[in-house]
Amino acid sequence: MSDCLFCKIAQKEIPAQVVYEDEKVMAFNDINPQAPVHILVIPKKHITDLVNLEENDLSLIAEIFKIIKQIAGEKGLDQEGYRVVNNCGEKGGQTVPHLHFHLLGGRQMNWPPG
Repeated sequence: MSDCLFCKIAQKEIPAQVVYEDEKVMAFNDINPQAPVHILVIPKKHITDLVNLEENDLSLIAEIFKIIKQIAGEKGLDQEGYRVVNNCGEKGGQTVPHLHFHLLGGRQMNWPPG
């Protein structure tokens, strides 16, 4: 999608502090971090949100969670805990219409989140 912020980041049209990348997935530091570690993990394929996830995308989601686990370990978050968040739709708090997961850690997470 040509006007999608995260597609532009995935296509290297907009710079980002990339912490992981392969042919299908990219992870980069959030520009407005809400925790000492705040990394966004996205599929390079444009998928608007979980509502628009198709059956053939399920293996991609499994791969994303494998990568989240790997990054959490590399950042030392697996020792004390971390949070993975997906906001879906406007009322769910999604501000960029491209499926993404927030990896948050390095501080105490509170509940409910807001």
